[in-house]
Amino acid sequence: MISGDSIVALSSGRLPAGVAVIRISGPQTRFVVETIAGTMVKDRAAVLRRFRASDGTLLDTGLVVFFPGPASFTGEDVAEFHVHGGRAVVAKMLETMTGFGGVRHAEPGEFTRRAFLNGKVDLVETEALADLVNAETEAQRRFAVQNAGGAQSELYLGWRRRLIHARAMIEAEIDFADEEDVPGSVSDTVWSDVRTMIDEIDRHIAGFRAAEIIRDGFEVVILGAPNAGKSSLFNALARRDAAIVTDEPGTTRDLLEVTLDLQGLRVRLTDTAGLRDAPGKVEAIGIDRARAKAHGADLLLLLRDVADPREIGLLPTEAPILRVGTKLDLLESRAASDATEDYDRVISVKNGTGVEELLAEIGQRAAEAAGSVGDVLPSRLRHVELLGETNRHLLRATDGRSVGQELRAEELRLAADRLGRIVGAIDVEDMLDVIFSQFCIGK
Repeated sequence: MISGDSIVALSSGRLPAGVAVIRISGPQTRFVVETIAGTMVKDRAAVLRRFRASDGTLLDTGLVVFFPGPASFTGEDVAEFHVHGGRAVVAKMLETMTGFGGVRHAEPGEFTRRAFLNGKVDLVETEALADLVNAETEAQRRFAVQNAGGAQSELYLGWRRRLIHARAMIEAEIDFADEEDVPGSVSDTVWSDVRTMIDEIDRHIAGFRAAEIIRDGFEVVILGAPNAGKSSLFNALARRDAAIVTDEPGTTRDLLEVTLDLQGLRVRLTDTAGLRDAPGKVEAIGIDRARAKAHGADLLLLLRDVADPREIGLLPTEAPILRVGTKLDLLESRAASDATEDYDRVISVKNGTGVEELLAEIGQRAAEAAGSVGDVLPSRLRHVELLGETNRHLLRATDGRSVGQELRAEELRLAADRLGRIVGAIDVEDMLDVIFSQFCIGK
């Protein structure tokens, strides 16, 4: 599916930079290369050329690579110009290229959209490419690389093939029950496999929370009474003065967040207002926000001053709680030894005691929650929703008490349809704008 026009965009990072990569895709690509580079270049070979405008003006000197379609990323003729990464150089190159007839600036995600429309990637692989571009941690990178390589798509397509086969066998039994080459009563085998698939899909759906942790981060919320050392710990873990620290109760009134990279996983750490009764009007708003944030946490750090422990009442969450005793430096050695029995961890931000150990435990808990990064997991909420619909159709299909074989076979068709929608095999036009709008211009 070759488009009528060609698209061009800066596909490398923010300018200025040492090198900028300008990508063009479409039927005018060869003409643009021949004109700007002087002559056509060898396929898939980086060639050093002087780049000139149509009037002969020298634009820059750099490398050009030509990828003939359909063996390219988009399935069309594609070229990349590697030029010096100055803003003026890139602007003049883009101005020159879009000056040719049939060449225009690309829209967000349009290169990848063309790759999808030309059958180079499916929807799941497309979403994984977006994740790969946005990956900030090693776990995110590995998760995206696996899905971009087709592991997730192959799982869904494998289930779809099994359903298509099951439906074919059921319909063959309905239509050709008297034929000798149709095995007698295939239903038992078919429905047994469908029930097995229901369990497989349920287990896969259950992995969505681990996928969310890998993609979006492990949520850690610090709670405690005023002056329990929350902001001091927050700064120590962030390794910078991200929060104001004073002896005055209620200093922190809003949520403060930093992102950490622990064991290759993204961890979002949030400092909150001190929890206490009878706060002021503004402080009460901060306390309400703290409790709301705690409700969605993956781990709570419940801080108490070991020298002056205070209760904060019931917590509005079922998240795991790590009880942390703070300000250990204020106690004598004997009292400090006794205090360790009341907490999971005891720390002193002032002298650093226990802080690295606490950080290591947070990382370990995040890793346990994320599971194995090599697992095939549903990476988007839309996957989970369509998988849920798939299983609802399968459950109706396996319940044959009130419907005939024809209707049960139709439920199998509807289930296979939902799996096809995940990878973009059928009827997904309404989702394309949403998916590809998440990409940057040059992708």
